[in-house]
Amino acid sequence: MPETIALNSIFSVFNVVRIFVVSTLSFVLALALTPLWTKILFKYKLGKQIRAEGAPVFHEMHQKKEGTPTMGGVIIWFTVLILISLFWFLSETVDGFWSKFNFLSRAQTLLPLGALVISALFGMLDDMFGIMRIGPKGGGLSMKHRIFLYLLVALGGAWWFYFKLDFNSINIPFLGDLFIGWWYIPVAVFIIVATAFSANEADGLDGLCGGIFVIMFVAYGAIAFVQGRMDLVVFIGAILGALVAFLWFNIYPARFFMGDTGSMSLGVALGVIVMFTHTIFLLPLIGIVFVIESGSVIIQILSKKIRKKKVFLSAPIHHHFEAKGWPETQVTMRFWMISGIGAILGLIVFLVDSKIPPLWDVLF
Repeated sequence: MPETIALNSIFSVFNVVRIFVVSTLSFVLALALTPLWTKILFKYKLGKQIRAEGAPVFHEMHQKKEGTPTMGGVIIWFTVLILISLFWFLSETVDGFWSKFNFLSRAQTLLPLGALVISALFGMLDDMFGIMRIGPKGGGLSMKHRIFLYLLVALGGAWWFYFKLDFNSINIPFLGDLFIGWWYIPVAVFIIVATAFSANEADGLDGLCGGIFVIMFVAYGAIAFVQGRMDLVVFIGAILGALVAFLWFNIYPARFFMGDTGSMSLGVALGVIVMFTHTIFLLPLIGIVFVIESGSVIIQILSKKIRKKKVFLSAPIHHHFEAKGWPETQVTMRFWMISGIGAILGLIVFLVDSKIPPLWDVLF
């Protein structure tokens, strides 16, 4: 018995070491890639176009940011792709030592990695169209085309969950798992797509979306760690390392923007992680800012269609506060605080729920 406990302790310590090693390498690699990618962005004038049509308040506040390089999110997902590929290659070709650091696994990280990269490429296409003023009003892909593309990614992810990983139930806090059968597919599609587009709505101020993502990925990394999904935790650590390096240059005044290649891909990956950890009902807490941002857009659209007038000066709601005179950095940091509070509450619910037997097991 003591030998077993000691062995488990060693494995636990090594997993923590593995998480921090990969996270640190990701941070350093992303920092090293940033000057090169920034040079490319400036050289080819891959700058953000600020739309004026239908958003006069937004245009007035952000016109000075016209031409700021976009697609900075490439640094994040490309760093993760390099690291996971490198450790997999070393584990397959060198010796057994590197297999201990390999975190590419069919059961935990193949799906979120694939979703991250594919959606990042779709996002990059959208960013390029926006830079070249291709598409409706020169703003990139139309909304119906964007929804179609990310629906494809979400459908692929939902299919993998249901048919390859045998996921067919959802967890309701304090009640336990509820079997939903094939309904798992539309639920997964909704969560993945909603998370992606909510992230995109939050990507409007310097450092705002990046900071919220850091908080949310830390929370889900903690959840995955408690659940023993160590490859997934290391994957999240790789994202966090690159994300922090990106945020170093993205906080006000931003050297570059995340772009759809960053916000949409991270949103999709986060949605997949939510489904992996069976925590869809914790997402509104951990992702409370995403809920607020998307809710403000929906309210604004419905009000303009039904009442013929706006509720907010500008939507998403972070632009409303900016229009009311809040400094951009103040809006960003207050939203970070709200996100942190939501994440803590979500973790509390998760930890308390994990210690309590499901209610219907107690009753029946």
